[in-house]
Amino acid sequence: MKALKLYLIAALVLAFAGCKDGYIDELTAVDPGPDESAPQVTINFPLSGTEIQVYETVTPVTFKFEVTDDIEVQSISLNLDGSELASFSEFKDFRRVIEEFTYETLADGDHTVTVSATDTDGKTTTKSVDFSKVPPYVKKYDGEIFYMPFDGDNIELVSVTYPTVVGAPSFAGEGKVGGNAYAGANDAYLTFPTEGLLEDEFSAVFWMKVNADPDRAGILTIGPPDEANPDAQNNRTSGFRFFRENAGGKQRFKLNVGTGGSDSWFDGGAAADVTPGTDEWVHFGITISQSQATVYINGQVVSTGAFAGVDWTNTDIISIMSGAPRFAGWNHLSDQSYMDELRMFNKSLSQSEIQGIIADEGGTVYNGEFGEVFYMPFEGDYTDQASLVAATEVGSVGFAGEGLRGNEAFLGATDSYLTFPSSSLQTQEFSASMWYKVNAAPDRAGILVIGPPDADNPTAQNVRTSGFRFFREAAGTMQRFKLNVGTGAGESWFDGGAAADVDPTTGDWIHLAFTISGTEAKVYIDGQVVSSGTFDGIDWANCDIMSIGSGAPRFTGWGHNSDLSFIDELRVFDKVLTDAEVQAIAAAQ
Repeated sequence: MKALKLYLIAALVLAFAGCKDGYIDELTAVDPGPDESAPQVTINFPLSGTEIQVYETVTPVTFKFEVTDDIEVQSISLNLDGSELASFSEFKDFRRVIEEFTYETLADGDHTVTVSATDTDGKTTTKSVDFSKVPPYVKKYDGEIFYMPFDGDNIELVSVTYPTVVGAPSFAGEGKVGGNAYAGANDAYLTFPTEGLLEDEFSAVFWMKVNADPDRAGILTIGPPDEANPDAQNNRTSGFRFFRENAGGKQRFKLNVGTGGSDSWFDGGAAADVTPGTDEWVHFGITISQSQATVYINGQVVSTGAFAGVDWTNTDIISIMSGAPRFAGWNHLSDQSYMDELRMFNKSLSQSEIQGIIADEGGTVYNGEFGEVFYMPFEGDYTDQASLVAATEVGSVGFAGEGLRGNEAFLGATDSYLTFPSSSLQTQEFSASMWYKVNAAPDRAGILVIGPPDADNPTAQNVRTSGFRFFREAAGTMQRFKLNVGTGAGESWFDGGAAADVDPTTGDWIHLAFTISGTEAKVYIDGQVVSSGTFDGIDWANCDIMSIGSGAPRFTGWGHNSDLSFIDELRVFDKVLTDAEVQAIAAAQ
């Protein structure tokens, strides 16, 4: 044994000698190269626009930030509203620093957090984020019992409580309202106890940016346990399940409600379909009473029906953004979409109440006022809010980056326009209304056209015996707006001359409208009649599409092609608007 120990000692001595003699290189310094870039600073919390809302007038807040540098971070300073809270100069990793600092006494008001980082070469980077601590949440709507804004945390503001977090959901870095939203993840969701939430009537509203992967998911679930199938629960005799499923590439939204002895389904079919992956926020609402349940999309009823009333037996949790754990038997698991502004109510909301919430939260609402049958707000898509049908894009139409109302408008482009099926719009009384910012190049263009095909002149179509053509043409330095209507046997013109002229150099939005009855047609600019006259009434023979932003393809024989102007708030009505109604629509926007 002693001989073995002596042998091991000798071996270690020889190994050490080998290191000195060159068998193993000694550690040598490596030149890191020149310090070429300044530090990179990222503030992870709070984010810009974050609102911290708790009962206390003074609360702790934890600032989270990251600093990286190509060579070495020397020092970091954390400031709040111009005063230094902390400084950092010792780091485990001198190229990537991840830090948190809790400030204990944040008061109500607007604040700015600033992180400044300096590297060993003296280069400094400073980043700031503006955020707020706001007073405790005050219920905004009648019957509101639950509100989650998802602005950087998952707090529920009516009770000021946090959910149980399952898996690893995150935040989207954007929101319909505020600076953030819930971002779903695989096997991830939130649960809350239902105590205090369940009464004879119930409603929920929220915004979603729909992700079709996975192609089916649970969204909101209050259900009882299924002890017979603990790994694939699907007891639907009480509570409700709101979920989505693939429908030919779209996502169809459905509601199932338990009545005690059985369950009732509210499936609107194609009316409840939403195109996923459009990067657009869509508003959803469900209402449940003891006699009726209704599903809303963007404020419109997509499914409704009478039933025996909801039963809440053994429904002790609500799952948010998953069917799990109580509605997993058909694989309606975690939803990887975004969700924002989740609210629940102890009453059955009316349609007008839901539409009011949408408007309050910056959405646009089709409301059917004055006989409205078509409404396209151009808020990032080309969808008619009445039918939820999207227009067909021809060429490369775009968005203006501004709008008369909202944030966007239609922006025309050369050889580009939209078409929309017109059969449901072709009534014996017809009106259209829009906001318009004229671009005089080209100096003539079609704006809104429903016309028949011209088989004899496919590249320069110009049959005017049915439908209508609303367009503009140069009149000296002005642009003149005209309406042509087909009567079957012939056509009628409504040209107001100089009264219908608009100066295209002002850059102003103007309101355009026209009305067509069985005996008369009128053209309006900014609520005033600029052209009117009697005629024999419109004929719709062979008309099947409405072109938006061009005369093409049905009215191009005189060069009335694509319009490069802006169009916003396009509405169609199945009646003749009165002068007062046209003026009211223009004044409301």
